[in-house]
Amino acid sequence: MKVIITGTTGMVGRGVLIECLESPNIEEVLVINRSSLQMQHPKLKEVIHKDFFNFSSIKEELKGYDACFHCMGVSSIGKKEEEYHRFTYGITEELAKTLYTINPEMVFN
Repeated sequence: MKVIITGTTGMVGRGVLIECLESPNIEEVLVINRSSLQMQHPKLKEVIHKDFFNFSSIKEELKGYDACFHCMGVSSIGKKEEEYHRFTYGITEELAKTLYTINPEMVFN
């Protein structure tokens, strides 16, 4: 399998990344982050992407993947409901729509 992971600079995403890199069932891992992991691994590819509300500039790099582990998130502390919704639901929806357009058989977690 080839997988995409978001949020690997956080606790949950980092755990998913480690499991995927150690799994013999995973042949390639593409991470999409705002900042670099500063990590090297034969299975690992990294895309630095700043605008998680628009993935059009990296669409070509997202082709051919089987699954996505969307692990990025923000705390609700100090955020109004509208802002929290935008950063959780809005980004998730945009990523899922983009990935399903490119990889219609993909599993999105």
